[in-house]
Amino acid sequence: MDDFVCGILNEWHLSELIDTFRDEGIDSESLFELKDEHIDKLIPKMGPNLKFKRRLNLLKMEQNTNQRIHHVPPQGQQEGEEATGMTEVLPSTSNTGKRNLDPLCESSKGQPAVKRKRETNSVTETRILNSVKNTMGYVLAKLNNQDDTNLKSFLKTKIKNLETGKKELVCVFGKTGAGKTSLINAVLGEKMLLPSGSIEACTSVMLKVEANKCNERYEAEIEFISPEEWEDELGSLCRTVEKGASESHDKNDDDDDEDDDDYHEAVDKLTALYGEEWREKSCEQLMEPKYFKGIYEFLHSEQKTLAFESAKELSRHIVKYTRNGTNETNTEINRWFWPIVKSVTVRVPKNNFLQHVTLVDLPGNGDRNKSRDSMWKMIVGNCSTAWVVAEINRAAADKESWDILKEISSQLGNGGECRHIHFICTKSDLVNGLHEYNKEDAQALILKRNMETKKSVNKELNKLTKLKKHFSDECFQVFTVSSEEFFRGKYLSPENTEIPRLQEFVQNLNDSHSETLNYVSGAHGILSLIHGADSRKEDSRNKEVYEALGKNVILQTELIKKEMTKIQTTFEDCLREGVVRSITSCDKILSSFLYPRKSGRGFHKQLKKAVENGGIYKPNGRGKEMNLNMKLTSSLTDSIDDEFRNTFPNEGQSGPFKGVINKFTLDTEGLKQKYKEFELQLVFLKSEEDRLKTDLEKSIRKQKKTVYRSLTKTIGEAMQVCYKKAAAFEGTGILQNMRETIEKHVYASKNFMFEDAKNVMMTQLNDLMVEVLETLQNTMKEYIEVSLRTDEHSVPDVSAELEMVQKLYEELLQSS
Repeated sequence: MDDFVCGILNEWHLSELIDTFRDEGIDSESLFELKDEHIDKLIPKMGPNLKFKRRLNLLKMEQNTNQRIHHVPPQGQQEGEEATGMTEVLPSTSNTGKRNLDPLCESSKGQPAVKRKRETNSVTETRILNSVKNTMGYVLAKLNNQDDTNLKSFLKTKIKNLETGKKELVCVFGKTGAGKTSLINAVLGEKMLLPSGSIEACTSVMLKVEANKCNERYEAEIEFISPEEWEDELGSLCRTVEKGASESHDKNDDDDDEDDDDYHEAVDKLTALYGEEWREKSCEQLMEPKYFKGIYEFLHSEQKTLAFESAKELSRHIVKYTRNGTNETNTEINRWFWPIVKSVTVRVPKNNFLQHVTLVDLPGNGDRNKSRDSMWKMIVGNCSTAWVVAEINRAAADKESWDILKEISSQLGNGGECRHIHFICTKSDLVNGLHEYNKEDAQALILKRNMETKKSVNKELNKLTKLKKHFSDECFQVFTVSSEEFFRGKYLSPENTEIPRLQEFVQNLNDSHSETLNYVSGAHGILSLIHGADSRKEDSRNKEVYEALGKNVILQTELIKKEMTKIQTTFEDCLREGVVRSITSCDKILSSFLYPRKSGRGFHKQLKKAVENGGIYKPNGRGKEMNLNMKLTSSLTDSIDDEFRNTFPNEGQSGPFKGVINKFTLDTEGLKQKYKEFELQLVFLKSEEDRLKTDLEKSIRKQKKTVYRSLTKTIGEAMQVCYKKAAAFEGTGILQNMRETIEKHVYASKNFMFEDAKNVMMTQLNDLMVEVLETLQNTMKEYIEVSLRTDEHSVPDVSAELEMVQKLYEELLQSS
């Protein structure tokens, strides 16, 4: 066995297999020849066996990537045919440099962005990343073969933590029939990937699409809700159907629509899963295992994985897990499993721009099922880009699309991580009488309407003043696309479908998250530290460097603390004003919520469902969400929205706390000039300083969402007592009883409820600031201590490895 195999096993946390591989003489050449039957003999234990096979497949794919010659379709060839993989449609790239994230940029020759040849940088990065990873595997093996010490434990942890795995999420919103599925298929260049169909056959579950990094098959991973959740929902559905069947409805009443929606939703779900058999069975009988044949994973709370050779085959098999097709005719599917599916993750092989990006097709604006709704909120809060999709012929007037955008604005903005909002107008090729024109005139007609549509949509966007509190103008883009024409090319050239511009945007989003530069930079710093520790001699100047770095840490953290104190005072002032406005606006908020102008006779049922669901009513399929907690908190959030966005921006280069953390520096470059003999240690400290600031920025972005949402959360918790009391009313006078209960509670609580919300937020903000300061200060002190105060000289010789990684690091910076 050679160092390569030893390093690989250590890197994969399978060091217990080293002796076995050594005994069998497995070297770097024979490693790549291992087949499943060989691995089964070498590694009989199931856990390590599966882990090794998966990692080896990945390693083989990385090797193939280095050798693969990427093919760009000749001019005129149709793009996106099933036989054409994404490697052919979109050349590989993972440029780590500071790329322009503007999806509208095109090459100087006017070629569509998707056609650019970027194979060179991609292959360079892959080669460099693989070489450095293998090198660090060797170094880890050397450290493992020596006696353990504090420094070596520190170094081994740092090497293992070089890997990063966060993905960028692009969330796709839009009503049924807007063309979301076709849009995703076109962007991926896979016409038959995600199932699409009639308006009735709408996507009913969350659908995630990402790259398959393990093999070259099309895979679908299906996550079910738990049997317990379905049993609870099943009881509710049966009661809804029973109630709907027993009541006589006057079709002219306003409350009939809501009753009918609930009734038909219940019938759809039961019929999809059980056919007509559910009508004569009890809820207990419908939970019997015989009804879940073929999906035993549901009963065991496991995920179901399907794998296929083609996109078309995958699409045909996953449709029953993703779409409500109970109203479709001429279908071979007898049972639809979507009612018990939580989400479906589709993995696409040979895809370059989903390596660090996941596309998510989100149905509606949440879900009545609590686990699905919880996942929905988590995904929305974590997404970096939102695509709001509407048909072009009514995009500017599509109330449902604009309502979605307005309702989720706070979840995306201050309460989320979103940096880009794209309003995408689909089906741009659908123009009356288009067949009467030649291709050139037809294209001109389509492009003219596209320009008019963009102006109209931008005009509507400018009216959304609340949305602008969460996002700058630079966040918004409008696209007019034709998924059909992208594949067909009858009237429009590919670039005029604007699909390539979206592909370019996703590619850039993927590239901005490349792990290569972070990994190589970190590896270079670690090797510099090891070599510095190995070659360091006792020097009186060591104390000087140590003290200078210590002073810099104190000075820099004091500057951060000073800025944080200003921010804290500003938030305190804003929230104090928000509390006053909240108290004075209670009457108006309660009046609009409890006594709406167009309430209808069915309003008492909506309010009943709201109080049963903690103050939130989610309509079935249409209509706006009712959220009393958010309404009551609106004056508080309005008071801080502008300041919050300035303090914790999702977009831009300034970073959190108005950029003060990004300005933190140990001044290692200046110290290098004065203390050249400590250059290696200072290189390590600089790489760790950069890495720590990046990690802190990610952590702050995550935690700031909790801080912002704490206002609504605290108000919601304070309202739970009256919701429970209101939910208990039945019979005559139920509406008035619920209204009076809520009003009395708010009037009795308003003088302290809003103040409590303010205090909770300020406490969380203070805790976040303290955590950031302590992390920055303590971590950098630890690194300085390790770099300059260790007396250990028993670390391995890594001079050759450092020289090689240094050259690769410089090459990477130059290519970027």
